[in-house]
Amino acid sequence: MTAPRAATVTRTTKETDIRIELALDGSGRSTADTGMPFFDHMLQQLGKHAGLDLDVTCRGDLQVDGHHTVEDCGLAIGQALTEALGDKAGIRRFASIVVPLDEAAVEVSLDLAGRNFVVHEVPVPYETIDGFDTGLLEDFVRAFAQAANLTIHVHLRYGRSPHHICEAEFKALAKALGDACALTGRDGVPSTKGTL
Repeated sequence: MTAPRAATVTRTTKETDIRIELALDGSGRSTADTGMPFFDHMLQQLGKHAGLDLDVTCRGDLQVDGHHTVEDCGLAIGQALTEALGDKAGIRRFASIVVPLDEAAVEVSLDLAGRNFVVHEVPVPYETIDGFDTGLLEDFVRAFAQAANLTIHVHLRYGRSPHHICEAEFKALAKALGDACALTGRDGVPSTKGTL
């Protein structure tokens, strides 16, 4: 019997107080309470469509703005992912997908390589949706990639609605993440170096 691929992370600063519970081999059950309803919805999409169990609680300095909450949640979720993956033995490692949402379509390709690199070409129109500034989309992805130590490329193929673009990106990130974390049934780490 293998150990569960799960992690609990707490992260407390003068700007945010965060608790993350993540189980990679979950059922897609996800909850989020960040004080930003649209961001909560996006985090729920992340857990649901990746097939993770993900619970996110954050109390941040929203009276300043949403940046600290969004970025720090990205860092904490990325840290939880790193801890849950362990040595990454048996994972698929690479994944990519294009996810449509009405007129929007976003492509995500990622590699759980142990190398932090981000290409984010998503010129989303600026809008504030329930406290979430669409410019924070890239900040979340960069923080998540940094803490999870992964390579991610995100490209907007089409799109007009800021809501649809953001949601298509979170769903694409979720699907690619779920696929890359999946166990293949093969032994060892998927790298010629023997480590990721």
